[in-house]
Amino acid sequence: MKRLRVRHTTTYRYKRPVTFGEHRLMFRPRDSHDLRLTATKLRISPKADVRWLHDVFSNSIAIAIPQEPSDTLTFESTIDIEHYGSDSATFPLAPHARTYPFSYPAEESPDLQRLTERHYPDPEHKIDTWAKRFLEDRGGPVDTNLLLGEITRAIARDFGYERRHAIGTRPPVETLDLGTGSCRDLALLMMEALRALGLATRFVSGYLYDPARDPARQDTEQHALSGAGATHAWVQVYLPGAGWVEYDPTNGLVGGGNLIRVGVARDPNQAIPLKGTFTGYPDDYLDMDVAVEVTSATEE
Repeated sequence: MKRLRVRHTTTYRYKRPVTFGEHRLMFRPRDSHDLRLTATKLRISPKADVRWLHDVFSNSIAIAIPQEPSDTLTFESTIDIEHYGSDSATFPLAPHARTYPFSYPAEESPDLQRLTERHYPDPEHKIDTWAKRFLEDRGGPVDTNLLLGEITRAIARDFGYERRHAIGTRPPVETLDLGTGSCRDLALLMMEALRALGLATRFVSGYLYDPARDPARQDTEQHALSGAGATHAWVQVYLPGAGWVEYDPTNGLVGGGNLIRVGVARDPNQAIPLKGTFTGYPDDYLDMDVAVEVTSATEE
């Protein structure tokens, strides 16, 4: 078990004071058997009216409306958690799901249907071709755990990582053609590839704990991970017998040992950590800074 603290600060800057509309924040994790929220603090400047709700996926959402004009808008979120995520690369699967292909149980298929469907155009079947190469020359059924691990590591190995603050997520075919992408882009590519294989996947937004960036762990030799220092994104795959399993294609990691899940969604556009509006001239907006620090307290 790890005890971790996440400090997430987002600052917007403008040429002159502007007024602000509604802002939607996805900063707060949900308690579960693998993640326990022990403390939380949210500070917004200028002061804002805040209300909380659960979205269609039961993610915890804050709706904030800043009450005063300003040339700077800052959101500071601090959460303390106990994290029980697994670093295992294999999971105890139901007997029929230990090899691919397999079918989802009849009682679960209706709930998983939209998560197995392709969401983005692929007119030349590039994603299909890329995904099915992992099934070539197998001579029979494929071990499910090995297959998913290979796809995760292949994206980390063959695609470049770029930190990109532009709004939105690239279409998977574009990411495949470019051979590079942000964590959100790489996660979406993996989702569509697995959906091409008939697997139920969903998008995860949250944070990455990198021991190499933790001042309390500087005496250990750790390989730095990509995506730390900002919000992170990865994939969950539904596997009978194991449930929702975490895969981080940006770093080629299987299991959620260093992943702090905040929100899950069918599509990346439904899991944007922060979005909102302002009223002013189009060129009033200057820039945005995002800083995320994940540090450990004690570990048992």
